[in-house]
Amino acid sequence: MKGQTINRRQFLTKATSIAVGAVSFPYIVPSSALGKAGAVAPSNRITLGCIGMGGQGTYDMCGFLQHSDVQVVAVCDVNKESNDYDTLYQFEGTTAGREPARRRVESYYARQKPAGSYKGCDAYTDFRKVLNRDDIDAILIAVPDQWHAIPAIMAARAGKDVYAEKPLAYTIAEGRAICDAVRKYGIVWQTGSQQRSDWRFRRACELVRNGRIGKIHTVAVGLPYQSSISSINGKLTKPQAVPEGFDYDMWLGPAPWEPYCPGRCHWNWRWISDYSGGQITDWAGHHIDIAHWGMGTDYSAPVEIEGVGDIPKDINGLYDTAESYRFACKYAEGFTMVVADDNQFPRGVRFEGSDGWIFISREKLEAEPKSVLDSVIRPNEIHLCESNDHIGNFIDCVKSRSQTIAPAEVAHHSIMVGLLGVIAIKIGCKLCWDPKKERFINDPEADRLLSRPMRSPWHL
Repeated sequence: MKGQTINRRQFLTKATSIAVGAVSFPYIVPSSALGKAGAVAPSNRITLGCIGMGGQGTYDMCGFLQHSDVQVVAVCDVNKESNDYDTLYQFEGTTAGREPARRRVESYYARQKPAGSYKGCDAYTDFRKVLNRDDIDAILIAVPDQWHAIPAIMAARAGKDVYAEKPLAYTIAEGRAICDAVRKYGIVWQTGSQQRSDWRFRRACELVRNGRIGKIHTVAVGLPYQSSISSINGKLTKPQAVPEGFDYDMWLGPAPWEPYCPGRCHWNWRWISDYSGGQITDWAGHHIDIAHWGMGTDYSAPVEIEGVGDIPKDINGLYDTAESYRFACKYAEGFTMVVADDNQFPRGVRFEGSDGWIFISREKLEAEPKSVLDSVIRPNEIHLCESNDHIGNFIDCVKSRSQTIAPAEVAHHSIMVGLLGVIAIKIGCKLCWDPKKERFINDPEADRLLSRPMRSPWHL
């Protein structure tokens, strides 16, 4: 219409809705279609802002840099650059933080310029400045768990598509809020549960879904034992001055205020319940996610949960999530999932059926009988969504407005199991769960653990 402008996001959404209206299946524009020999015009690139430039965030950002149809234009982190205390806050020998990330981006793009120089990536401390930019299409979020919900929901409200690291959320209530925002604002969401883009995990789940080992009665999920605490120097758990260039108050965000110590932040926040559920919630978004995929229960959850765990009695009492743990989950679908640390179960997922078993991990795919692995999935059987590039799947779905291979609602139900296990260990008795209402049955004490108060001024 004359005198009216349309931005790139509106154009993609409008064009896709026309295409989808004309055919009965999602229309995906492959990255290769956007240019010859990988060259993509700047006007066709997805502009990306990255929030959280620790080890995982930097790793993900580098993955996006490999896609010529993405342009990284902003990075954000509360840490300017890793300091002497942050020995684990590194990536491939390069210190992490917003300035190293910015230099990485500009160095990468500079190598593609004839002049060998590039300046076009902004660095921020406050993620809200990234979300307020109208020229950014999509957001990468890789922050500690206590921070997952707030920037995710704000990004959805701003109309930004989101690639966010697992677990989906710190609490079940926050996970539900993320899912509601994704649906309400119509954004594309990909959770960083990248095992869904690994052919071995897909193969194992297809074999299970197609009955190759009969009716499944038990799924054994092995997650890591929390072993790194014992190696932490006691001096790192005592209050110290906040390092220069580190916005510690912003790092805490909605979590309770506590004095700074190096052992609280960066890698080791995972072992502190104000920020995470330990190895259970760190890995539930991987192996419990695969267990759900194989059982066809992506949108389901247990109806009964009970478990036990050992809380470490460590130096200065800083770390308070379970080191060793085991919890059992009964599903209305007729199977039991048992989750335990890898001192009890091999790390991975073992599907146990009436006619054999299948075990899948990042290292191997095994079955009994072994002939199961040679089985051919016929055209008329169940074929799971195929993705061999997790970031690439997100990019294609941003263009097509299709659902990703690891959408928010699926990730919500995956981490829900881990969070229910953490609650069951805290309560110390069998809990009954209503998956539809997402509440415990007649248990107000357990219900109080479904959410948490947030430190002012932060709220959903």
